[in-house]
Amino acid sequence: MDERTRRVRGDWDRAANTYDRGERLQRLLVGRTRERLCARARGRVLEVAVGSGHNLPYYPGGVELSGVDLSPEMLARARERATRSGLQVDLREDDAQDLGFADSDFDTVVCALAFCVIPDQRRALEQMRRVLRPGGLLLLVDHIEYTRWPGRKREERKANPRRLPRAIAQEVGFTVLEHGRTVFGLVEHVVASRAD
Repeated sequence: MDERTRRVRGDWDRAANTYDRGERLQRLLVGRTRERLCARARGRVLEVAVGSGHNLPYYPGGVELSGVDLSPEMLARARERATRSGLQVDLREDDAQDLGFADSDFDTVVCALAFCVIPDQRRALEQMRRVLRPGGLLLLVDHIEYTRWPGRKREERKANPRRLPRAIAQEVGFTVLEHGRTVFGLVEHVVASRAD
């Protein structure tokens, strides 16, 4: 694990105790975006950066759900949420940039409101593509405030600037089927497929 990734892990471990307090505000801002996206999941599903498990109740019945997160503290919250909801979920500590699953292991990969904090976004999307079966779906929703001025100017000065998730997804071999924005254009959802 590199230093940037270690720092992100520490940040989320520290935030775990208070993170869920912002759930109501987040729901006000993103509306039913999480629900609509997760409802499209099918088959074997992997949620990358599952966090405290906000999305767990939104998955349709019949899916086989796994979730990974870099933060052990956030995973503890997700386990509590899954238990309270009576859900069977395989939750494990893992790095989105180096997923510990076999190639073509999942039918759907979901990443919701967490992609923007992954240090190497391209590597993470390459990993998501690797673990998806051909024809599998990538369901992504994320903050993209950094694509507008003045955020864009700040990003351009960084060694590894963040970019639009859908642009990176296309570069690593996904076919973008749909995308759209909400919250005054600051949050984007992407539905893409692994074509080969």
